[in-house]
Amino acid sequence: MRNKRIEFNTEKNDWLKKERGISFEEVIRAIESEAGLLDDVQHSLHKHQHVFVINMRGYAYNVPYVEDEEKIFLKTAYPSRKA
Repeated sequence: MRNKRIEFNTEKNDWLKKERGISFEEVIRAIESEAGLLDDVQHSLHKHQHVFVINMRGYAYNVPYVEDEEKIFLKTAYPSRKA
């Protein structure tokens, strides 16, 4: 894992908790755990974004993010349709 801080929008986090039953806090734990981060790929539609593929609760989730020199900003999280 890169030595950068991970940030997210708190309103989006509240929405994820309500609508999808997951949180960015859980996502970060999965990203930082050895078995949780499955892949890190370039977003197919948004070339400035990448996507973490994580294992969370026994299911693969996609987590699009943008990165700069100082931080990684998580955009959203959703179940993967490919896994």
